[in-house]
Amino acid sequence: MLALPSRVSCIIPALRNVRTYVVSIEPPRVYPNKTVPRNYSERKTYLYNQYTRLFQSSFDSPLIFLQHTDFSVPRLIRLRRDIAAAAARHASAPTLAGPSPAAMAEPPTLTVLRTSIFGVTLRDFSPLDTQAVTEIAGMIEGGLAVLSFPSFNPPQMNAILRALSRAVPPRVPKTPQEIEQQKKDVEAAFVPGRRQKRQRPVPVPELKLVGALIEGRVFKAPGVWDVAGLPTLEILRAQLVGLLSAPASQLALVLGEAGGGKLARTLEGLRKSLEEEKGELETGKQSDIGAP
Repeated sequence: MLALPSRVSCIIPALRNVRTYVVSIEPPRVYPNKTVPRNYSERKTYLYNQYTRLFQSSFDSPLIFLQHTDFSVPRLIRLRRDIAAAAARHASAPTLAGPSPAAMAEPPTLTVLRTSIFGVTLRDFSPLDTQAVTEIAGMIEGGLAVLSFPSFNPPQMNAILRALSRAVPPRVPKTPQEIEQQKKDVEAAFVPGRRQKRQRPVPVPELKLVGALIEGRVFKAPGVWDVAGLPTLEILRAQLVGLLSAPASQLALVLGEAGGGKLARTLEGLRKSLEEEKGELETGKQSDIGAP
């Protein structure tokens, strides 16, 4: 009789072709009988154009990359509502400077992406250099979603990121005691000859900040929080105008405090004390010479 092949010999060749990446930016393989260029379906073409517009808008508005896991449709709808509420609380206030009231800014948009089409779009988007493309592809490890902002507003970005961290807290890993207790419960529920009741695990959603694409630059998660801590452009302009319009004395005071003014004052006081001592010595010598 012929021996059956072992399972190990069947599994090892399969492991060689295991996909170890999520987003591929490599050029497609060309086979002998493959039609070039490839004809894509209407749905894939629509997604490709949509993702291209997202990349084009990244030079004026930030793109935040988020990794999502185990999100249901109702939970995703609730997450979008939390984003809209946080954005409304930190929206720019309307002004009366213009002839007509300004229209309300659009809220940030959360878009769930298909990583395969996203990789093709990332590879074909020429304004990004090779290093930026490689960094973005390396950050993605699972399901991908993009949070696109209508404009660069760091306080609004900070508020939304904090709202996301509160709405979807990080998963708490199970302790060894909990894992051991779970095993004991499974063993206690086992009855020989009876099929165990199938229980569906309760999905716990998880949302992780991966990075961002802002003005053509790639930021990782710590850098995104640093950018979100900046003031708005209007505040920076007001501070710069106030500094330039201040009197010269105040400007010198500010520059002196920023450039070691305390040390300069200490050296100036030392110079004056040395000059006073030198003057006293010269006065004493003149009095000695004029004495009979």
